[in-house]
Amino acid sequence: MDVVVGRVAKAHGISGELAVDVRTDSPETRFAKGSVLAAKLRDGTSRNLTVAAARNHSGRLLVRFEEVLTRDVAETLRGTLLLGSTEDLPPTGDPDEFYDHELEGLTAQLADGTEVGTVLEVVHGPGGELLVVKRPNGQETLVPFVREIVPTVDVAGRRVVLDPPEGLLDAD
Repeated sequence: MDVVVGRVAKAHGISGELAVDVRTDSPETRFAKGSVLAAKLRDGTSRNLTVAAARNHSGRLLVRFEEVLTRDVAETLRGTLLLGSTEDLPPTGDPDEFYDHELEGLTAQLADGTEVGTVLEVVHGPGGELLVVKRPNGQETLVPFVREIVPTVDVAGRRVVLDPPEGLLDAD
């Protein structure tokens, strides 16, 4: 399975360097020299890119790929999603930490087993993480990903148990 580890924001300079918005907790590993990333271009095509060099610059990562030698080529990659394999991820080492892809697709249920939806994605905001839960009626509900509201995460059992405050799931 592949996960997004970055998005090309724009070309930088004249030699094909790219400014990348990082979407991974381990950019030093994902963008290490020699790493191969799958690139999903805006037109839907894909290709592999090999990291030649990467450095931090103004809140972004400046990345040079072996296959991108000019600014003209770099400009064609604006908006490209850079993907890495989940198989390359190290274990979190903490039973209360999860990768987003591990939570996506889990069944959301109440403590009594009542199914209330499916986790679509994890949104990272300034106030913390939120689970986007798609309800059976098609609506999406944002659930704060905190122990008081999500007391159980059972990745192996493919479920999360919710203890929602009154009103959180009443948007039916």
